[in-house]
Amino acid sequence: MSKATDCRLVQVTSETERFAYRCPMKFGGRVVTDVVLLHVTVDVETRDHRRGRGYGSMPMGNAWAWPSQAVPGEATLAAMIALGRRLAQGANEYRGVGHPLELTYEWSQTYSAAADAVVREARLAEPMPRLAQLVAASPLEAAIHDAYGKALGQNSYNVLGPEFVNSDIARYLNRDFSGEYLDRYTLRHPKRTMPLYHLVGALDPLTDGDLRVRIDDGLPETLPEWILANGLTHLKIKLNGDDLAWDVERVVSIERVASEAQRRRGISTWFYSADFNEKCQHVEYVLEFLRKVGERSPSALRRLQYIEQPTHRDLRANPENKMHAAARLKPVVIDESLVDFESLLLSRELGYSGVALKACKGHSEALLMGAAAQKYGMFLCVQDLTCPGFSFLHSASLSARIPTVAAIEGNARQYCPAANRGWAERFPSMFRVTDGTLGTWALDGPGLGF
Repeated sequence: MSKATDCRLVQVTSETERFAYRCPMKFGGRVVTDVVLLHVTVDVETRDHRRGRGYGSMPMGNAWAWPSQAVPGEATLAAMIALGRRLAQGANEYRGVGHPLELTYEWSQTYSAAADAVVREARLAEPMPRLAQLVAASPLEAAIHDAYGKALGQNSYNVLGPEFVNSDIARYLNRDFSGEYLDRYTLRHPKRTMPLYHLVGALDPLTDGDLRVRIDDGLPETLPEWILANGLTHLKIKLNGDDLAWDVERVVSIERVASEAQRRRGISTWFYSADFNEKCQHVEYVLEFLRKVGERSPSALRRLQYIEQPTHRDLRANPENKMHAAARLKPVVIDESLVDFESLLLSRELGYSGVALKACKGHSEALLMGAAAQKYGMFLCVQDLTCPGFSFLHSASLSARIPTVAAIEGNARQYCPAANRGWAERFPSMFRVTDGTLGTWALDGPGLGF
């Protein structure tokens, strides 16, 4: 049954912006030195003639979403940008009317065909992965949700119940969710503050001895400098996954360096997460990693909150990669593997105990997967894609509105601070970190909240 608040898309535009990284970032064997942001603006109108303009922005993270051996990186990046702009332009001809959850779900059925067209036109040697499609489309999704909330003068997380949405979320998931709506799985107000997860990349210097030359741009450069400047309590550690000795030594070294910095602060409690970016060949690597870390540094093992995506992202093609044994020791979450509800269900069968949500996979998708994870009692975290500015606030708003998410990852302040210029002045509680936390209370305005 239609509602007066159902909306239609009036106009959609897009543009791109490129920023150099302050320093290289290494993950999963790949090094990233810059970023292209895709920005999308959407105007919507409701049936009762209320209008709103929304905005979406996201890094086109091809190194993460489309790591290819057959297609050069610049070509995968160009294809993702082309798809994002094609979807935005095509949305001008879309005639659907409904809630943003319904509009984005219907429009998402066109992603694969549009991606195939982009690949054909560019004569690329392989199809675009679904993950890359989701990233390319995510600014459009965000802009639609943002515009809808602004049209109604409400926060987008507060217009997810049956008074606004035309069907329950069983339509998008399964009968386990009959009669349920996303308002059941989201908060009406953001958490007031949340801890910040700081990234320790595989190339990042831990001490002065690791620095070849200082950048000298006024920002911290070593791990102790970051800990002391930002009051950090949560560190995400990027690991190799194919060099056990290096991975163990890295964690032990970080524990040693962090312990000294935290002692200077008078802090005894802090936490780690470990991200292998799918480079481990099998669960035995993870188990041996945990065993050796525990032997060399029991305190580091105690601080480890969860393990992220240890083995290959294609769960269906690698059913032997079962995580039951590792998940009995620490939560093991999927990230690159999570592209739809079916992949979430399959991950549970394979022993994964948690999921990492990302705004870059689409706002609707993140909300639905967050609901599914809560329903099935899975560990939940939200990761970013080194998101600056608007995209960081968007990712943070998800973290602040999903009840069981405990912390926020935010890497752009380290690697791409140039893209944060202007945002820190508007939202100082989200960009000026002194006590290891972010003031997410600020994300409570109309639309996505900022």
